[in-house]
Amino acid sequence: MMKMKRRKSIIYCCAAVGLVIVIILAAEGINSLNRNKVDTSEGLKIIKQASSADVKNIENKMEKLEEKDRENQEVQEEIKNRNYKAVFANAVIMGDSISEAFMEYDLLNASSVVAKIGVELDQLDEQIESVAQINPQVIFLAYGMNDIIATRGDTDEFVKQYDELFKKLREKLPDAKIFVNSIFPVQEQEIEREPAYKNLDQYNEALHALCDKRQIAFIDNTELVSDSYYEEDGVHFKASFYPFWLNRMAEVASL
Repeated sequence: MMKMKRRKSIIYCCAAVGLVIVIILAAEGINSLNRNKVDTSEGLKIIKQASSADVKNIENKMEKLEEKDRENQEVQEEIKNRNYKAVFANAVIMGDSISEAFMEYDLLNASSVVAKIGVELDQLDEQIESVAQINPQVIFLAYGMNDIIATRGDTDEFVKQYDELFKKLREKLPDAKIFVNSIFPVQEQEIEREPAYKNLDQYNEALHALCDKRQIAFIDNTELVSDSYYEEDGVHFKASFYPFWLNRMAEVASL
């Protein structure tokens, strides 16, 4: 009987101790929650401040982007409306059908364009004579599109023919400054139709290396074009593209 009473006493004591512990933990929990409430409000205040700063930064960035966009539009309008006939009065662009469009779109005078549809580098004697008669101070060359097909991946032959053009021009016009345009990229549909254009980048690299060797300025136009400028054939360009190409050449040659 005494053992039973002692066992009950121990159980009651343990229960009392447990209850005290639960009360203490509950009190600590309430305090903790109260503390957390204070921390949360402070955190929310910081978040609101950060959000406000972020919004302000975003607004500033948006304003700068809008300002830049306005400036770009003004520059584009200026490029489109520039009098290129006057700018290129003492220059000649030699090339194929892509260059011939300068006259077709009435952007340059006939005296500033010597071009022919489908012409290749080994067929330029007549063009060279025409340029010699004009006697320009600056010559821009824009060949290669037809030569990629004609030489069928033989960049050595392409370089040889381009180098021969340099030689002939220097013999006829020793004082003229020569600038070479890179071959424009073509769209994927044209590459599928004419696989030879897969080598276009290699031709540009070879041409660039030749220009460096001969100390002739190479104008890289790769980034100048976008899909919106192409005609349906994926090779030729719409009228809207040509002012930007002219502006690029004029900038490089300081016209």
